Amino acid sequence: MNWRGSRVLITGGSGFIGSHLTERLVRLGARVTALLEYTPYNDLGALKHAPRQLLSQIEFVPGDLRDPEMVKKLLRKKDVVFHLGALVGIPYSYVNPREVFEVNALGTLNVLLAARDAGASKVVTTSTSEVYGTALYTPIDEKHPLQAQSPYSASKIAADKIAESFNRTYGLPVAVIRPFNTYGPRQSDRAIIPTIIAQALTKRTVKLGALAPRRDLNYVADTVDGFVKTAESPRAVGRVINIGTGRDISVGELAAEILRLMGRKVRIETTSARKRPKASEVMQLLCDNSLAAGLIGWKPRTTLESGLKQTIDWIKSHSEGYSPDKYNI
Repeated sequence: MNWRGSRVLITGGSGFIGSHLTERLVRLGARVTALLEYTPYNDLGALKHAPRQLLSQIEFVPGDLRDPEMVKKLLRKKDVVFHLGALVGIPYSYVNPREVFEVNALGTLNVLLAARDAGASKVVTTSTSEVYGTALYTPIDEKHPLQAQSPYSASKIAADKIAESFNRTYGLPVAVIRPFNTYGPRQSDRAIIPTIIAQALTKRTVKLGALAPRRDLNYVADTVDGFVKTAESPRAVGRVINIGTGRDISVGELAAEILRLMGRKVRIETTSARKRPKASEVMQLLCDNSLAAGLIGWKPRTTLESGLKQTIDWIKSHSEGYSPDKYNI
């Protein structure tokens, strides 16, 4: 696929992964429109860290995915749509499940309806490994049962199934990419890795919740590769594709590795002030990425050590944006 001159829409362009994807596509020569969550301050979110020269090449549109007329207007004359816009905070989904469902599921429906009517040549919607719940077997392939262990995961399961139905019913060329836990520069401190780093920079004790859950951690540049390759591949249409490394690590082991790379000798302390109900805790996520390798030619390129070093260096140089008191609990 030749990206040069392609008209691309990215919802959630100001988010962590979305900002990196937006930057990559501009560098590939695409004409990018980024849908941003509306704020009174015209906040660019994570995109504020992109080079200014690059930002001048992007069309920014503030809006709300729950507004079908706005979404329909936005998708006119777009060739490719990357749908990343969502409310992604699992703890927030316990507090306001209705809003999370409306944005994540109905917002996806609005994007798919508009893409169908606009005749988009490719739509890539974003799932999450959270839809699998605690693994019934590992590694987790795309045939693993879906288990809604939080309102957030339920909203994403609904969105995935809406996308599947639009491919089967209307022939919409949509693919679903299912990233496992992505990390890297620009990630907010609501996520586990920035939480550990921010605390370790200034404190003698790193406070965390459960240390036993295991996660498959994928560096953001590799996740972005997965988005681009999924959009480029005709074979991806109608498919769900896992994007993960095929290796997992416990939260406790992760914290120890980060502290080693930082050269910090601090205590790791668990806290009982959990924001995640016990039955909602996903204990293990480990990706089977063989479909991605065979179907779209994707494999992870960044080792965990290399990715963590790059993330640590970035957070050190942007420490004003991170709170050491925002514990991932």
